[in-house]
Amino acid sequence: IMVTGDVAATACEVAYESGILSESEFSDALKGDTYLTIPGSKFSEMSDDLILKEVLPVLKVMCRARPEDKLRLVSLLQQNGEVVSVTGDGTNDALALKRAQVGLSMGDGTSRAKEASDITIIDNSFSSINKGILWGRSLYLNIKRFILFQMTINVCACLIVLIGAFLGMDSPLNVTQMLWVNLIMDTFAALALAGDAASDKVMLKSPRSINSFIINWKMLANIAGEGLVSIIILMHVLLDIDMNDPNEILVLKKLTVFFTIFVMLGFWNMFNAKAFATGKSALHFKDCKGFLTIAALIF
Repeated sequence: IMVTGDVAATACEVAYESGILSESEFSDALKGDTYLTIPGSKFSEMSDDLILKEVLPVLKVMCRARPEDKLRLVSLLQQNGEVVSVTGDGTNDALALKRAQVGLSMGDGTSRAKEASDITIIDNSFSSINKGILWGRSLYLNIKRFILFQMTINVCACLIVLIGAFLGMDSPLNVTQMLWVNLIMDTFAALALAGDAASDKVMLKSPRSINSFIINWKMLANIAGEGLVSIIILMHVLLDIDMNDPNEILVLKKLTVFFTIFVMLGFWNMFNAKAFATGKSALHFKDCKGFLTIAALIF
């Protein structure tokens, strides 16, 4: 929705040239027969119910708008369950910028607008908003991938130690080994997974719900599935170890094998986490030079 202080004719022309109004909508908007375009004075006289039911579903342009009209529009959109972003460069935009979930001020805007906003677009280009969304979504997905990787390892380690305790065995993973995993595996894996470049494909997905939790059901299924497979493999190795065997060297060798398998399962899990939500195989390495370099270092 374009909100401006300009007259209807100018506002509609700009909206048409920028693609906000289609050719057929442009003709209707100029006639003023529909709620495609509405002057601020008329908007201020309408009831909230009328605006929510009839105006907001079709509104594209608000002309001759005052600061309070813009603020009310933002509030009603939010009341209607929308996530609202506002752009503005003037002091009169400050209230709406502050009220919106995301306020975007322009680099050459007033200090008041910049203070009220969440993000300042330094180059004054609306296309930079798209880049911000692209990187925001990509970084959020990278965070989810690291959580997937981390949770799978942690769930696996905790359950192995717990099962060992129920079987009356000493913990097969000691403190030094867990610190090693945390320092080497987790630290470098965070760099590998967070360093993925932004993908244009994230822009094709619908926005997530504002109430959605970062760990969704698909992630839980991955954590449970990969964790279960890892536990089955590790338990098969663990049950072959007799902690009371007088040959301590043999026990130590078997525990070393167990720890190595645990680490390598975690290493493989990093590749699975990288492929999460991409629709690609875990063995897809195109444009993954940074990831492969860090993976080689971890190995």
